[in-house]
Amino acid sequence: MATATNITWHTAAVSKHDRRLQNGHGSCVLWFTGLSGSGKSTIANAVSRELYRSGINEFVLDGDNIRHGLNHDLGFSDADRTENIRRIGEVAKLFVDSGTIVTTAFISPFRSDRDQVRALFGEGEFIEVFVDCPIDECERRDPKKLYEKARKGEIKDFTGIDSPYEEPENPEIIIRSDLLKVEKAVEEVLAYLQLKNII
Repeated sequence: MATATNITWHTAAVSKHDRRLQNGHGSCVLWFTGLSGSGKSTIANAVSRELYRSGINEFVLDGDNIRHGLNHDLGFSDADRTENIRRIGEVAKLFVDSGTIVTTAFISPFRSDRDQVRALFGEGEFIEVFVDCPIDECERRDPKKLYEKARKGEIKDFTGIDSPYEEPENPEIIIRSDLLKVEKAVEEVLAYLQLKNII
């Protein structure tokens, strides 16, 4: 892939700090990671809804939705998964710079990819939320019947079946979605944001 040359970074007239002051709250990325069927999107959207109700600028970036547009050209090879997460990281950073709390729901199976995204952000701006759920429970839920298809060989390189998922080593938040109701999971995330004076 060719790298662009003869480009210059332009500093915005309105800073991230200015936007946060105007909004009356901080900005960050809540990076939800976990197996398919773990509940990432459900919890991320529930958090988003509660933030919205509180008058906080927020947005959700969801894995399937992004692949309909920005990343429609990517498959599920290791290289494509890495590029998928790189692009999302850059988009999430734009949201954080705009003063928004952005929640993301991506399997993002590789630690190195998540670490690369974390490196884009300032101290405390990247909050890794590990939605921990046993694979047998994820398979039991299997809302899209993806595990079933993967077991039959109809889907290749499926995370948790024939492609690895590397659990976070030191996530800011761990949610056991097989044990917690969505409402309690949301409370945990909001409590963390309050503790860090983001909201």
